[in-house]
Amino acid sequence: MPTPILMPALSPTMEKGNLAKWLKKEGDAVKSGDVIAEIETDKATMEVEAVDEGTLGKILVPEGTNDVAVNTPIAMILGEGEDAAALKNGQTAQAATTAPSRQEKAVESAPPTASRAAQAQPPAPPKTGTVEAPANAATPEPEVPEGTEMVTMTMREALRDAMAEEMRRDPDVFVMGEEVAEYQGAYKVTQGLLEEFGARRVIDTPITEHGFAGLGVGAALAGLKPIVEFMTFNFAMQAMDQLINSSAKTRYMSGGQVQVSIVFRGPNGPAARVAAQHSQDYSSWYSHIPGLKVIAPSTAADAKGLLKAAIRDPNPVMFLENEILYGHSSPVPKLDDYVLPIGRARVVRSGTDVTIVAWSMGMSYALKAADELAKDNISAEVIDLRTLKPMDSDTIVESVKKTGRLVTVEEGWKQSGVGAEIAARIMADAFDYLDAPVERVSGKDVPMPYAANLEKLALPSVADVVEAAKAVCYR
Repeated sequence: MPTPILMPALSPTMEKGNLAKWLKKEGDAVKSGDVIAEIETDKATMEVEAVDEGTLGKILVPEGTNDVAVNTPIAMILGEGEDAAALKNGQTAQAATTAPSRQEKAVESAPPTASRAAQAQPPAPPKTGTVEAPANAATPEPEVPEGTEMVTMTMREALRDAMAEEMRRDPDVFVMGEEVAEYQGAYKVTQGLLEEFGARRVIDTPITEHGFAGLGVGAALAGLKPIVEFMTFNFAMQAMDQLINSSAKTRYMSGGQVQVSIVFRGPNGPAARVAAQHSQDYSSWYSHIPGLKVIAPSTAADAKGLLKAAIRDPNPVMFLENEILYGHSSPVPKLDDYVLPIGRARVVRSGTDVTIVAWSMGMSYALKAADELAKDNISAEVIDLRTLKPMDSDTIVESVKKTGRLVTVEEGWKQSGVGAEIAARIMADAFDYLDAPVERVSGKDVPMPYAANLEKLALPSVADVVEAAKAVCYR
């Protein structure tokens, strides 16, 4: 059967691109590794390589075509012994729908600066079982009245809705950052805001984090309420003086006379195949600083409710998102003004044998691990911390009093990590209830490798969480 060549993605959040040029023509022989086409976005140019040997039998999308959706069949490769007849009678369409796993590799040929947005596909998540959480898995949100209609949306859409609603509510709120306006956001989180609110309130900045972070702090000192987007928090290191000395400390140093109501938001932590300088998790960095509030949501509902709360807060807030989660969908309450309190964790799944605490991307590992543990009759209670500072210690303590065991999960490094702070608090506040030492699951103590196989080893896994939970349960 002919092999389809699919439109590849430059990053986990890419939805479409332009087919710039075909480097092979119909009838040409190709072998694995041959560059057969070039695709483009405004961020980078990628070369599409063949993964099979054969003949380029049919070009389905001509060169020069714009806005080709990811995973669209763009050509067909005929295998040995196949001819053009194999492309007839609907077999092309059948191959395209039955062989999505044969997507061609995309090799980046863009300059290094393009790595800010050009990222490779993430590795497939570990397979988990089908065990479901018990019916009373999650504690209900007091802010959601019983019978409220729920709307499924991506985290990207929830964040955009939160900003739009707050901008309609308060004319002092505005958005600024690299490519947030004309390009509608590197990850399309600000899509549509420029059209609705105009260039005065949705502002493209130069590529200078130190400069525009300082501009945002200055606007906040003057009484405005900026939302400053970093294309990634890795680049916020250029603005540390503005974030820590200017935003976090001013309210205290002024005796409360000057407020700095500002939100710094953007993707934080590992994405996929972007190596050491673009994969760092800054959760523990920011949560170490007095004067900053730090939020790291894992669901669309939490992202919306907490971002709205952050925009209204009189203190600087670091709003740490995760690039991989932008496209994940989950239910969001359909309410006129859905706002969640900052500083309150949530029991997402109830259990009796071990408490697992996570946040942001770590919740993916935690919930899948809970399913695996259930197969071995280990009942795991999963807590989504949601806010790292102020930290809701009480919810964790009450859970540990019930289970007697604790595992923390984070993608950041272990030393001085958020898990270390949780462990210290539990030792102080719930020591007599512990039946085993606290276990911490984290990223490995190495700079993030670029190679996919090594990157997978550097990150925590579902298996790591399961192993840690079994260890504290002496199983």
